[in-house]
Amino acid sequence: MKVLSIVGARPQFVKLAPIAHALQRAGHDHVIVHTGQHYDANMSEVFFADLGIPTPDVHLGVGSGSHGVQTGTMLAGLDPILLDHDPDWVLVYGDTNSTIAGALAAVKLHLPLAHLEAGLRSFNRRMPEEHNRVLTDHAADLCLAPTEVARGHLAAEGLSNRTVVTGDVMTDVCLATAARVRDTAPELPPGLAPGAYILATIHRAENTDDPARLADIVAGLASLPHPVLLTAHPRLVAKAAEHGIDLGHGSLHTVAPLDYPAMVAAIVHARAVVTDSGGLQKEAFLLRTPCTTVRTETEWTETLDLGWNVLVTDLTQLPPAVDRPAPAPTDAAPYGDGKAADRTVAALVAHQHDR
Repeated sequence: MKVLSIVGARPQFVKLAPIAHALQRAGHDHVIVHTGQHYDANMSEVFFADLGIPTPDVHLGVGSGSHGVQTGTMLAGLDPILLDHDPDWVLVYGDTNSTIAGALAAVKLHLPLAHLEAGLRSFNRRMPEEHNRVLTDHAADLCLAPTEVARGHLAAEGLSNRTVVTGDVMTDVCLATAARVRDTAPELPPGLAPGAYILATIHRAENTDDPARLADIVAGLASLPHPVLLTAHPRLVAKAAEHGIDLGHGSLHTVAPLDYPAMVAAIVHARAVVTDSGGLQKEAFLLRTPCTTVRTETEWTETLDLGWNVLVTDLTQLPPAVDRPAPAPTDAAPYGDGKAADRTVAALVAHQHDR
């Protein structure tokens, strides 16, 4: 079986790692196409090295641009690659522009399409990611759902007969990485100590593109009663500079994005997490670090139900939310047992000739 993976953004590289390893163990051919959506070395190349992912077979190098320009450039580049390789499956990951571009390119060429992390829904149609994931699910021949909640969303949209619940591949890599780094304290700026800092990331358009909202978020983080390790996505740095917002005052200690093992170590040793990232919400839960999410909704509703995550829309409530008591311990494992990649490969083999 030949699988062609299309990735382009930091979270997709993390999801790719266990899939690449599982395909290799099972002896299948695997072609990796990197669109270049994330092109900063700290957001791209370092992940392939740290997670042991094979070097991409193709790098489109699309770089930045508006949603339409970026997606269109990817589409133009993907057609000849898909025709040349003629894979048994085109596998797309998550909900980025690389995801929808890969999905459209595959279906236009009548190639079998599988969507990893299918069925997630925020029900916020203002999010570009929501459009990407819904359209990709409905185009896919196989929807690989990470949770039972995701399966339910797909069933409600009439996609039950295309759905397989595999568990969450990010659980595979997160738990494996945590086992390696748990006993090693992360490198921290002066003044920060393990167990005594807040880890923060902010990057979504709804938080960075509105100058007043971004200023309020940064002010809220700067006012927290504990040091804040802010790992600054290039989008955040650019927007803060554009709006004249200081990312280094008050409690803030701003650093460049961390490689994945360092990020996992930072989560493990943080007293709490503040984020608008979907992946980090889930990783914080898996590593049992309380999370506060600066959004109106989350796709990972299990983290809310179990008390390890809260949503904050009123930014004046950010400090008390972050400093809330720790939730009750739980053994719940809604995101699987760390073997989702093997189940994903098995599902691809089982459904290879279903079209």
